[in-house]
Amino acid sequence: MRVITGSARGRRLRELEGQETRPTTDRVKEGIFNIIQFDIEGRRVLDLFAGTGQLGIEALSRGAESAVFVDQRRDAARLVRENLELTGFADRARVVNGDAFSYLAGEKTGFDIIFVDPPYAQGLWEKTLEEISRFDILRGHGIIVCECPMEHELPAQAGACLRHRTYRYGKIKITTYHREEQK
Repeated sequence: MRVITGSARGRRLRELEGQETRPTTDRVKEGIFNIIQFDIEGRRVLDLFAGTGQLGIEALSRGAESAVFVDQRRDAARLVRENLELTGFADRARVVNGDAFSYLAGEKTGFDIIFVDPPYAQGLWEKTLEEISRFDILRGHGIIVCECPMEHELPAQAGACLRHRTYRYGKIKITTYHREEQK
């Protein structure tokens, strides 16, 4: 697992041991960042269910202003901090070791890009989209990027966010939601 491009290009990231965390493959990650490539620079990013932190770190490498990483596993939060140090982005990031929904309930500032990639076995996509909408933390013209298995159907709308497009990468699909109105 490596940073694909930007200021930390080629930097190898550490991974968690075991099967509890399923890192996004380089092919899927490259697809995600091709989709949002013109929407990253200077933006505020939220990496929910961060795991290794690779999606938020890739965004920072490509010019995002800042990123918040949320994961309830202590070992994952510690690993994200290590990967931020390895890439030199620790000063532009915050790592939250806690429940994603508790974090969303307390967040007040808002984000331009939100990555949603929960553990597949827990099936938290719809609940996460509902909570993002309920707490209104996606800024105007913001983007939510969801990664899920191909067979899982995500809703057409999540609050003020409309499903924009779905992209297929083997057994994985990426669905983007856009918030059209200003906030």
